[in-house]
Amino acid sequence: MAFIDRDFLLKSDCARELYHQVAALAPIIDYHCHLDPRVIAEDRPFANLTELWLAGDHYKWRAMRANGIPEEFITGNACAMEKFQAWAQTVEACVGNPLYHWTHLELKFYFGITEPLNGQNWRGVWDRVNPLLQQPSFSPRGLIRQSNVEVICTTDAPTDSLEYHQALRDDADFATRVLPTFRPDEALEADGDVFRRFIARLEQLNGAAIHRFDDYLAALDARVGYFHQHGGRLSDHGLTRIAYLPSTPMEQEALFQRKRAGDALAGDDQVRYQSAVLLALAGFYAKRGWTMQIHFGALRNANTRMFQQLGANVGYDSICDQSDIAPHLNRLFDAMALRDALPKIIVYNLDPSLNDVVASTLANFQTGGGVKSNMQFGAGWWFNDTRRGMIRQLTTLADHGLLMNFVGMLTDSRSFISYTRHDYFRRILCDLIGEWVTAGHIPADQALLEKLIGNICYQNAKVYFDF
Repeated sequence: MAFIDRDFLLKSDCARELYHQVAALAPIIDYHCHLDPRVIAEDRPFANLTELWLAGDHYKWRAMRANGIPEEFITGNACAMEKFQAWAQTVEACVGNPLYHWTHLELKFYFGITEPLNGQNWRGVWDRVNPLLQQPSFSPRGLIRQSNVEVICTTDAPTDSLEYHQALRDDADFATRVLPTFRPDEALEADGDVFRRFIARLEQLNGAAIHRFDDYLAALDARVGYFHQHGGRLSDHGLTRIAYLPSTPMEQEALFQRKRAGDALAGDDQVRYQSAVLLALAGFYAKRGWTMQIHFGALRNANTRMFQQLGANVGYDSICDQSDIAPHLNRLFDAMALRDALPKIIVYNLDPSLNDVVASTLANFQTGGGVKSNMQFGAGWWFNDTRRGMIRQLTTLADHGLLMNFVGMLTDSRSFISYTRHDYFRRILCDLIGEWVTAGHIPADQALLEKLIGNICYQNAKVYFDF
């Protein structure tokens, strides 16, 4: 029995027409993901479906743990076939979870498999898919081509050499542009030892000693410039909470010297330091026409025992709430604006109860000046890239901003077959617009509707990021 058909999630004639005639045909600009540029550059075939589908996918790992699967079959030493069998057994329990939709969209789009995966048919799927993975069209680059991806923005540390980005840039046979994104988590790190190691790497890369806070900011500016030379046009900042406190140059220097000595800042001192660095970075981005992404609200590595056993990014994270977001977010953006250092910004909040607060704050700092919606309320992220989460984000944006100017979906994934999340988003978007038309909330003006869908799925991102 086929599950994902041509009109999956599309309940109205209007939705089906918009999807098939506009959304499905649009190329993908994946402006935020966690694909490894080395894997793309080397383009080695995947050994099996487990390596392609389960390695590094903490969404699936969380579901498998909830289904009682022992860790040996998740991140442990079980063989690849046993891990895939364990995942197939878990899929049945994922009914109602977006993983159920994602799984079957991926099976259908890439492998032509339309029957639901389960604990009975897993071996047939395994035997059918694994031989395909040795064909060129299923290598990392082959899957990117199949997905109609025009641009990929990876996530990279400030001290990365970007050698694989350069190799891809020099390869005339691969049309997709793979660009770096500046992710300076270490620059904001509270831990003194981590920070000192970061400083040492910056000194080595830039060939200049860092003694004072101004030296440090100059070193960061140089790395932003290095990324810019390699095609980088975005930064990304992963913050647990948004907090802003002003500080004087003297206070900033004192905080920096404490960190330089290995002290771990905490409380207001860490907030003042983080605020000063974010303001400086925003200025570096603004002068180069970059986009600054801010992802906030993730409580990471909450399970200490499993963090000690497995490390980070293995599925032990959750949504973090924050009651005082409005004053801090407004003050942060206001400080950027007062310094004439407000870049294009996309904000993604993980706590959906903050949607209206974040979206209304962004509306305070729309600057005009030729860039449509320079302040963007970002797509449903992580725990919100669900049908419900996407609809919440789209309707909040429509309430407080201009849906017509939205830059659309991103994968935020380490998987080469997660591009069906763009298709998932596009189907949900078209269905939502179809509902609005049917209810008489917006006119059945085909030209207007096609412009709306085309803008959100592709055109806005192409213009906004200006790669």
